[in-house]
Amino acid sequence: MLLIYTVAAATAATLISVLLAAAVSLGPLTRVVDRLVSFSAGMLLGTALLHLLPESVHLGGEIHGVSLALLGGLVGFFVLERLAILRHNHHHEHDGHDHPHGHDAASAGRGGWALLIGSCIHAFADGVLIAAAFHAGPLLGLLTALAIATHEVPQQIGNFLVLLNSGFTKSRALLFNLLTGCGALIGALVAYFFLAQSAGWIPYLLVVAAANFIYIALSDLIPQLHAQAHGHHGGLSAAAWQQPALMLLGIGVAGFAANVLHGH
Repeated sequence: MLLIYTVAAATAATLISVLLAAAVSLGPLTRVVDRLVSFSAGMLLGTALLHLLPESVHLGGEIHGVSLALLGGLVGFFVLERLAILRHNHHHEHDGHDHPHGHDAASAGRGGWALLIGSCIHAFADGVLIAAAFHAGPLLGLLTALAIATHEVPQQIGNFLVLLNSGFTKSRALLFNLLTGCGALIGALVAYFFLAQSAGWIPYLLVVAAANFIYIALSDLIPQLHAQAHGHHGGLSAAAWQQPALMLLGIGVAGFAANVLHGH
């Protein structure tokens, strides 16, 4: 049954993020994406700090080992992104940033295939994290999958538009995003069977998941929110006052789930 839950959650996270991103990319719903970024930042931080880290200690992770794994994860994700192995870029055309028209087309000049390879690796890693969370408990697995889906929507929008600017048709861009998203399913299956034989790794994989969420929130999402908060005349925009509330809403959802999780 746990295998079914893991596969279903990894598949649902991929389908939700890719299909919703495609729908938003083809319609005038940029503001929805901007608000989702605020909510997603709160969800990622709340899930990491209220769920994944405490659960890793609860499952037997030694506190010094947990601290080292968290530090190593944060530095590791920085290095992977610097090497362009993982990509966290939520910029999309017409998002209100001061980029010239066609910025995405220029940035896509090197082609969309490298982007697809990086996205596949990223999806595989997401699947591993989902499987580790499900091994710790079904509710934690569901919350981790939800957090991954919310932060993947803005990234998938960026992927979709870059592929379009690289010469892909809309249908091909959607198809290839779905195919690369299958990396999450593969990662979940590999991790599920590996962790069934090596349960001692679970606490530390949860810490890596927490490091991933914290890194994305602090290095990408929150700086993007700061950029969106400034209007064209240098003052604060209306979005600046909505962002903290939406972030707190994301944290609140994670905190409510934490109470439910710890109540079982």
